[in-house]
Amino acid sequence: MTLFLAMASFAMALSISPGPVNMVTLVSGVNNGVIRTLPFVTGACVGFTALLYMTGLGIGALLQNYPHVMDILHFGGTAFIFYIGMRLAFAKGGLEKSQARLPKFHEGFLLQWLNPKAWIACLSGVGAFASGENEANLMIFCFLYFLICSVGVGFWAVLGAGAQHFLDDEKRLKIFNRTMGAILCGVAIYLLFEM
Repeated sequence: MTLFLAMASFAMALSISPGPVNMVTLVSGVNNGVIRTLPFVTGACVGFTALLYMTGLGIGALLQNYPHVMDILHFGGTAFIFYIGMRLAFAKGGLEKSQARLPKFHEGFLLQWLNPKAWIACLSGVGAFASGENEANLMIFCFLYFLICSVGVGFWAVLGAGAQHFLDDEKRLKIFNRTMGAILCGVAIYLLFEM
């Protein structure tokens, strides 16, 4: 029981903490509402769980033996996060909801695989709770993480949707989008030099 509580605490802390996926989810919640953001949230949760499972099966150790592949993932991931940040920063405010740019399932999935925070979470989580020798623990950890990730990332969509009333003004929405885009670009730059 203690192991499950530790797994759940780890999953909640990392799922709800700010990061690229949660920033995109927040902005989408503001611009599109919770229901229209769910495909992105689902893609992010499925993508993370798949990455966690593959890490548990040994892909993390394999990639650590090939540092050039990790460099490509690191630079590619930070470039993708920067690109998403730029798209957010230059999103137009005041669009009708049907015209607002929706982040898609595959973008949530891909963002997790290119997100250095997700790789760190997977490597440390597998190391702590689900080594390759114990596949039952890995499956339990993946299942638990998926459920908690859905709540954690979904929280940001709800938070964004709750802010819609404040941001229903075109000028405030543009300021919000630019601020969040700049923060995401800042995260990408930080990750680039953190290597």
